[in-house]
Amino acid sequence: MTGPDARDALPDAAPPSGAGRPARAARHPRALLIAAVSTVSVLLGGAALASGAAVGAARAPQAAESSPTASSASPSPSPEPSRAQPTLAVEPSRLRTCSVASFAADGRLGDFVGAVVNASTGELLFDRAATTPARHGSVLKVLTAAAALRVLGPGYQLSTRVVAGPEPGQVVLVGGGDATLSALAPGQESVYRGAPKLADLAAQTVAAYAAANPDAPAITQVLVDASYWNPADKWDSSWARSEQTIGYHSEVTALQVDGDRQNPALDTSPRSTDPVTRAGEAFALALDAAGNPGGRPVVAPGAASGGAELALVRSQPVSVLIEKMLMNSDNTLAEMLARVVSKESGFDGSAASLTQAFAAALQPYGVPLDPGMVIRDGSGLSHLNAVSPQYYAQLMTKVAAGAENLPVLSAGLPVAGRSGSLASRFAGPAADARGAVAAKTGWIDTAYSLSGIVRAADGSTLTFAFSAIGNVDGSARAALDQLTAAVYRCGDNLANG
Repeated sequence: MTGPDARDALPDAAPPSGAGRPARAARHPRALLIAAVSTVSVLLGGAALASGAAVGAARAPQAAESSPTASSASPSPSPEPSRAQPTLAVEPSRLRTCSVASFAADGRLGDFVGAVVNASTGELLFDRAATTPARHGSVLKVLTAAAALRVLGPGYQLSTRVVAGPEPGQVVLVGGGDATLSALAPGQESVYRGAPKLADLAAQTVAAYAAANPDAPAITQVLVDASYWNPADKWDSSWARSEQTIGYHSEVTALQVDGDRQNPALDTSPRSTDPVTRAGEAFALALDAAGNPGGRPVVAPGAASGGAELALVRSQPVSVLIEKMLMNSDNTLAEMLARVVSKESGFDGSAASLTQAFAAALQPYGVPLDPGMVIRDGSGLSHLNAVSPQYYAQLMTKVAAGAENLPVLSAGLPVAGRSGSLASRFAGPAADARGAVAAKTGWIDTAYSLSGIVRAADGSTLTFAFSAIGNVDGSARAALDQLTAAVYRCGDNLANG
């Protein structure tokens, strides 16, 4: 299960606890290339030496031909056919000597997959099934953030509107994907500090409706409209309902308040089974508190039908929402941003559209897309998501370089031992990397993951993506931290073997 994931150097040192079983990945092809080049060089050199000896024998002085042991009938040697010569010198790769192989083979990591890239050169330094699409839990929120920054931009704000209804006394509350809209009273803060308030929306609505209807200023009915995307497309079949009841995730509806939390002040708080009606009821109460002459209106399903706009509030900028989403691994924010990316990219906002929408949004960053990439959701909650470790590591090189709007993403990454879902991590043997690793954590029932940026001890910048997959438990987090710290110690001297 996901949610805030706190629910969630040296030549090979002695393996950590649980380590020592054989590594499950093949050696790096670069090592094979070096060996192959050396072998070819030896063979070519040996062939040249043998050929030279033969030619020398054929061209011996004439005296040799007249010696008692020489036959005057011996035929003249035929000219040696010309041989193709190498036209391109193959330069061997740098030999790196710092291994983290025993850390990667730690039994706590299950079926481990991973990649490490030198962010300056783009060279793949470490490869364990690096090109194989796999599930990485909440690490997928990195892709959601990158897609949102590309399509929406850091200054984009999500809107919630109120329009006049089709009948006298009716208004329509229209959701636009802003889960941060808060039902709390002015002066009170939800987990989304600085979020827009229903109270403000209600005050605007009462004043505007009365001005437009001076003879009948009372609002008697609130219609709720969550049709920005299909309201029925709100829960993936691969998600466990316990995520909702425990409080890690709301249903994905375009209209809701406080992320549909029972307690808006807590990140983890049970969510309801009808966030749209719940938002409508909260708005009706806010209209009553704002002085609606008719008191508290009744709530019913409805749809905007071209009525005049009466009120509007906007979310905080996407840059703020992304930082909250990444730092605390907020599933609801991730799903909202993913659906809005789909809508603003010309798709229908459905979960089924996300693979295409994300591919279109991410392609301009210049990282080759995985042919097997599957984006099932925006939060990483589904075990059916599939992205390769190499793709994450390569995208992180763009983040590390500060490309386009990606500094927003970088600023939102938790820092080892300092902030967010990494605040209490990187202890003990991994403590030397505290403050030097900025990364997104991930956790579902069958995977623990970590992907981000390492400012290594030697001054190099490395990017990485690691996932422990299969029958794994919470101890995988410490194993991932220790592996990442070993990468920090190795720096650009990191060897694949």
